[in-house]
Amino acid sequence: MTSPTPDSLLGPADIRDLAATLGVRPTKQRGQNFVIDANTVRRIVRTAQVRPEDTVVEVGPGLGSLTLALLEAAAHVTAVEIDDVLASALPATIAARMPDRAARFALVHSDAMQVTELPGPPPTALVANLPYNVAVPVLLHMLDTFPTIERTLVMVQSEVADRLAAPPGSKVYGVPSVKANWYAEVKRAGAIGRNVFWPAPNVDSGLVALTRRTVPLATTASRHEVFAAVDAAFAQRRKTLRAALAGWAGSAAAAERALVAAGVSPQARGESLTVEEFARIAEHKPAEPTGPADGTDGTGPAARTENQQESAE
Repeated sequence: MTSPTPDSLLGPADIRDLAATLGVRPTKQRGQNFVIDANTVRRIVRTAQVRPEDTVVEVGPGLGSLTLALLEAAAHVTAVEIDDVLASALPATIAARMPDRAARFALVHSDAMQVTELPGPPPTALVANLPYNVAVPVLLHMLDTFPTIERTLVMVQSEVADRLAAPPGSKVYGVPSVKANWYAEVKRAGAIGRNVFWPAPNVDSGLVALTRRTVPLATTASRHEVFAAVDAAFAQRRKTLRAALAGWAGSAAAAERALVAAGVSPQARGESLTVEEFARIAEHKPAEPTGPADGTDGTGPAARTENQQESAE
């Protein structure tokens, strides 16, 4: 197989020329900031540990900077692009700059949040410069939809990277941290300077590496049930779990019983819990009440008393 030539990747002038030819003006609405530095995209591929046998899925390829670097290293690359103009132009860019590898590239013209299947072999890796405004939902959707993805490396806003990789007890630990941990071990994998983008963003960027759990979380609760408990806990993160989970459980008293059964202190807060603890809580969620509004179903006088106690917590 022929190796790519030194000028196969896109540099700053190439990016601007392509954009001018296509009439593309990067938009904030879609979080478009194109990487213009070849060394940066090769660094991303190295950090992602892309292997010659990998099938990589990339979300938001833009003009193709990272796509070309991925094609240097992987067996196959599938890019998911929502933008009409960028999607129509990318195959031609690949064919022009890496003609011997064009057959190893596929394009899916779609919103990544709507993608449920991909052409070619099942993806083994996800590598992407994710638009900042949709980074977390896109990441979680891809991990959930494609369980064959073993390794992920995403470039996101630095603050988002911190939240994704935060451990329990951290001030920035929250819903993204717990949900990402449902699927994978998560860690920060470096920082990216603003000057490698065009246009330069107003925020710093960071790399986040995720390694899929080889053994799924041991729980009888479904992902939906666990995530519902997580959402409830962090919707009122300053409250104790007894109070924050009252609506989720039906009452504060019911929440306390579920927490005690799960081995979690009712006075704890969501930011201190691991995903395993949230799973145990979800396992002990009370059954939906069917009785009259006598205080046992969370609507009667007993529930009102519980709510008064919640406000104090």
